[in-house]
Amino acid sequence: MSGRFDWPALMRAGLQGLGLKPAEFWALTPVELRLMLGERQGVAPMARAGLEALLRAFPDGKGEMSDG
Repeated sequence: MSGRFDWPALMRAGLQGLGLKPAEFWALTPVELRLMLGERQGVAPMARAGLEALLRAFPDGKGEMSDG
């Protein structure tokens, strides 16, 4: 892949093939869309180091969510 997305093909696959609504399609990451389309090659699970990096980059704030 050249690093560019074939948006018309991806949109057809998501909207027509998977029956997603436009907002649902645009909310997906490319990896999520690839998984939904059945592609498993090159999609590795996140390792602990990746999770820890995300937690450092996007820490949970206190009091942002309510319990009910």
